[in-house]
This record gives sequence, C-alpha cells and structure tokens, in this order.
Amino acid sequence: MKTFHLDFAHPVPGSTPHQSIHRVSWQGAAVMGILNVTPDSFSDGGKHFQLEAVVDSARKMLERGALVLDVGGESTRPGADPVNAQEEIRRVVPAIEALQDLNVLISIDTMKPEVARAALLAGAHIVNDVNGLGDPEMIRVCAEHGAPAVIMHMQGEPRTMQKKPHYQDVVSEVKGFLFQQAEKALAAGVPSVMLDPGIGFGKTLEHNLNLIRHLSDLEPYGVLLGVSRKKMIDLIADVPEAKNRDAGSIAVHLFGIEQGAAMVRVHDVEGHLQALKVWTALKGQ
Repeated sequence: MKTFHLDFAHPVPGSTPHQSIHRVSWQGAAVMGILNVTPDSFSDGGKHFQLEAVVDSARKMLERGALVLDVGGESTRPGADPVNAQEEIRRVVPAIEALQDLNVLISIDTMKPEVARAALLAGAHIVNDVNGLGDPEMIRVCAEHGAPAVIMHMQGEPRTMQKKPHYQDVVSEVKGFLFQQAEKALAAGVPSVMLDPGIGFGKTLEHNLNLIRHLSDLEPYGVLLGVSRKKMIDLIADVPEAKNRDAGSIAVHLFGIEQGAAMVRVHDVEGHLQALKVWTALKGQ
C-alpha cells in the first residue's frame, strides 16, 4: 500500500515536523468530504447554507473517517453562473471559522486568489483550484501562506466547458498542463501539490474514462479524483437524480484508487469509507 503526503509550511491538524515543514501522511487512499456552502450546487445546493448544518455535516464526515473537508462557495457545475469574490468570501469565511473547533484539515475550493487568501486567514489549510493555478496570483497566495495546492485541469470555464470538449490526446494534454503548473507552483515556493484531472470539466464521457484509466500517468504526484455524483454516472448507468449516484461514484473511485489515486473527493463519506475498508481487506492490505 502506497504512502502519500502533503507538506505545509506551518503546523496543521495531524501533522508531524519534517525538517522545516509539517507533513500529513496517509497510506492508501484518503477521503475528502464535500461541504458546498452554496444555494445552487448540482447535488447538494442549499443543504449547507446555514452554519449549524455546516458544522453538523462536518462533524459527521469526520466521525466517519474523512481526512479533509473541502469548503466551496461557488458552484462549478456545467452552466453555473459566476459568483463575485465578495459574495464567495461572505459564504465561505464564516463556515471555515465555524469549523475551527473540530481540529480538521480544511480545503478551500475556489478559483479566486482573494477568496483563497481570506479563507487561509480564516483557518483553511489547502487551496483546491479548479482553474489549475491559472492565475499567477493564486500561486503567490499559496506560497505566502505555506499552503499546498490541488491543481485541477479544466478546458474552458464552467458556463461553457461541456459544449464542445475537444482534445487530440486527452491524457497527454491534461498531464502536460498539470505537470507544467505543478513545476511552476513548487518553484515559486508552494510546499506541495496534488493533481486532479478534472473529470467532467470540459470532457466527454470517453475523455473521462480514458483519464481515469490512466491516472498512474500522473505519478509521482499524488492524485485527487473527484467523480462523486457526476453526470458520467448517469451516462453509464442511467441515474438521472444526482443524489442517487453514490453507488456508481464508489465504483469509479475504487477503480481510480487501483490506478493510483491518493485521495477521493466525495459527498457520501460513510459509504466510501465502508467500501474502502472492505476493498482493502480483500486485497490483504
């Protein structure tokens, strides 16, 4: 079973000192729980729009085994309208502050450097950027705050990304972009990175399947895979309602872990942890 890690410039929950950095390590695949503090996310929009609900859901995810909680204040579903930075900060900062007593690793899911900065100052630890650190200022924010970054690939932008996705070679193009951004970030002082191929972000079903089958091409970096309740489950198994796609999500994530994924980003933490424990036992690990 592989060991993965994230490095931070400052102490964070669960870290151990490692020379001049602090390291969080895990074996096999870790689980990142999704906390969308938005009214319009495709699966759970509005569910966590009240702080009491945020803290309650976060506590349950932690009790069930999540390593990281990913807080997002702007929906990036296909066709979603953008949210300005002030509104996004208004949504995420109170949620992050409310989670401080839980002593948990918190990721801020944002494309905006000003939102990332506000979230890190409020107590977040990781920046999860669906824009793949495309804004140089985002790299500077991560470096200044000693925060690791999740670098995701997206073709286009959320409102139009699914209209006509096109690649000559999706695996090599996505890999090339992610490796280029990772090298920029590390050279600029970001302590560590994870790579996310961006399933469903400017990709057809065949593009998505091809990327998942070749996750090992993204080594030696740790890979974050996020397929939870996405449209590809419906396209494969005819499940129109997003809330009913957890079984298909678990199947894809287990396959992705077999290909080397270090972390999976999920809505159903309990179901994924149960499946992971059984799957790991069957493999004798």
